[in-house]
Amino acid sequence: MEKPWSGRFSEETDEFVEEFTESVSFDRELALRDIEQDIAHVRTLHKAGVLSDEEAKKLVEGLKEIERDIREGKFEWKRELEDVHMNVEFELTKRVGDVGGKLHTGRSRNDQVTTDERLWLKEAIEDIVSLLKELRKALVHSAENSLDVILPAYTHLQRAQPIRLAHYFLAFREAFLKDTERFLDCYRRVDELPLGSGAVAGVDFPLDRHYTAGLLGFNRLVRNSIYATADRDFIAEYLFACALTGMHLSRLAEDLIVWSSEEFGYVDLPDKLCTGSSIMPQKKNPDVLELIRGKTGRLYGNHLSILTTLKGLPTAYNRDLQEDKEPLFDSTRTLRGSLFGMRKVIEGLSLRKDRMYANAGNFVLITDVANYLVEKGVPFRKAHHIAGAIVAYLLEKGKRLEDMTLKELKNFSELFEEDVMELFSPEKVADRRRTYGGTSREELLRMLEVAKKEEGLS
Repeated sequence: MEKPWSGRFSEETDEFVEEFTESVSFDRELALRDIEQDIAHVRTLHKAGVLSDEEAKKLVEGLKEIERDIREGKFEWKRELEDVHMNVEFELTKRVGDVGGKLHTGRSRNDQVTTDERLWLKEAIEDIVSLLKELRKALVHSAENSLDVILPAYTHLQRAQPIRLAHYFLAFREAFLKDTERFLDCYRRVDELPLGSGAVAGVDFPLDRHYTAGLLGFNRLVRNSIYATADRDFIAEYLFACALTGMHLSRLAEDLIVWSSEEFGYVDLPDKLCTGSSIMPQKKNPDVLELIRGKTGRLYGNHLSILTTLKGLPTAYNRDLQEDKEPLFDSTRTLRGSLFGMRKVIEGLSLRKDRMYANAGNFVLITDVANYLVEKGVPFRKAHHIAGAIVAYLLEKGKRLEDMTLKELKNFSELFEEDVMELFSPEKVADRRRTYGGTSREELLRMLEVAKKEEGLS
């Protein structure tokens, strides 16, 4: 099959080159966006007087026929035509005749492909933002339903201070809200039209790029033709946003995996989202969460892949840029699945409240014993030392903090009074954190109202 660029060459393309350089096996993912762009380009060429009314009509009708075939899975893709663009153009010419050869007037595959990618990516970002919103809503619902569940917060994976579980769920809701903001910010830079930049230097036909942008729903134009064809920053930025979201999903998954273990026993995962062992009948494995955690590595790898591809390229377009698509498509599929899976896990969690509460006492309360002394005028460093001595005493005696008498406490400081015993309640200790963003019930009620309003739940 004759190549569109074969005029300069005296030999047919080697079979190895056909196989090694083809991209249609993966870039046909862009097919519907390519046809959307083709139709807009035809109308721009018509507006510029390059195409007659009849030619433009014929081309648009032919493109819409091809679009229907692609949607219905009837289109025959040919590897020897290299990519999605040439497959569509070849089929169009076969259907409408020589006028199909006019489609590529005033356009290069260099500005064509990045336009397709931006169109595709705008839709992908909208989808991911929607999935993030659904996950955030699930976290808000979980927070609302766990307002009175007390458990220890952890630092260094050691019990730290008592919190309300709602505080934990809202913490991840904040992380995913920031992820959403990153994707929306990235969207602004994706939302720029490169078409009309040609191969590198612009186009010598009177094409109205603003008109094309309006047809394709872009708010701005890429302002420099060299940058337009060389730029893949928007993909690198998007893949970073995917990787960072994946990291948040992975950390949440890790917590839930640990919490669902028999050693912790804080949560039960839905049976329908777990699997068993082929040899150990008792096992209930958190495979969905483990895969979410594992797939984050793919998101990281895809981000590094595009940065590595870009770092040594001379300006402007180079064939290396063909390698931008598989990481783009893979990260999008991976993140979609992970977001969907995490939402189902959050919605199906069962809480073992008594187990959580049992671990929220004892030494988890000791910081507030130190703070009690601070409120009596003791410098914090000295109060910290006294509280640490109490811990050492309890460890030696094999006792819990809640079991101490006032008489025992006075052995460490005469400033302890009967009211210190109130600090042996995890709820009361949690509710002492009344600062903005803290874990007190009062503050969490305020945060919940804000979150519900932001998510459209109230």
